[in-house]
Amino acid sequence: MASPRIALVTRRPAPEHDHDLPSLARALGEAGAEVRVVGWDDPDVDWAGFDLAVIRSTWDYSWRGEEYVAWAERCARLTRLANPADVVRWNTDKRYLGELAAAGVPVVPTYYRAPGDGTELPEAGEEFVVKPTSGAGARYAARYRADEREAALAHLARMHEEGFTAMVQPYMRRIDVTGERALVFCGGQFLHAVQKGAVLAPGTAYDAAKTAHPDLRPWRPTEAELDVAARALAAVPGSPDLLYARVDLVDGADGGPHVMELELVEPNLFLAVHPGSLSRVAELIYKAAA
Repeated sequence: MASPRIALVTRRPAPEHDHDLPSLARALGEAGAEVRVVGWDDPDVDWAGFDLAVIRSTWDYSWRGEEYVAWAERCARLTRLANPADVVRWNTDKRYLGELAAAGVPVVPTYYRAPGDGTELPEAGEEFVVKPTSGAGARYAARYRADEREAALAHLARMHEEGFTAMVQPYMRRIDVTGERALVFCGGQFLHAVQKGAVLAPGTAYDAAKTAHPDLRPWRPTEAELDVAARALAAVPGSPDLLYARVDLVDGADGGPHVMELELVEPNLFLAVHPGSLSRVAELIYKAAA
């Protein structure tokens, strides 16, 4: 039987802080797969030459959303893409939070302002967050006090000028105490979880560089967190076959877990925090390609 040919898809150049990528490539190679690390927008890549393309650290997609979705759809016509192209289209626009809320999943309350909708801001409590619906690594995200609305309006106007739809959320204050929890699933099963600190510090400009995952540490999720994560994944349209998924949770005012993001496209799997999970992830990727 021929060795499965697997593309691990990243950006160009591959980000140095993608700690999952080299370990995954090594583990898959040791399992007998032919592995290449390739850029999603590399015109010289023959996607039909792979049995499976696994999206990993394509972390520049948020600035090139339409181009990225078009690539995913083209790639999926030539080989198996994980996760599927329709998932990529749905999950790269955070307006999916509204669909999760409509399905009864507890999510961070979110208001949307597309270009042309005006620049008024909803009342969102003492502190609020403004960020784009297409974003990664806290790009163009900032936290504002109620008396900083003028700065927030300028931020909103800048995003509209660049064609981005903005989302406005109350700042979930419990994150400063209990942090954010990321629950990782692989092959439809819970794999592991991490806890991380708050990303948005007061006074940090929206266009400043930020640490996407500060103070990472292993976490044992509660039953309530596992339940909310399962409900969020069950609400994904079409019940797709997801090779991997990450559900990011924060505590709401009621103390219960709420979905901040559902990461189905290029999530960091935090294998450096949970090295024992590497063999399982590699096994599932190998099986998906075989």
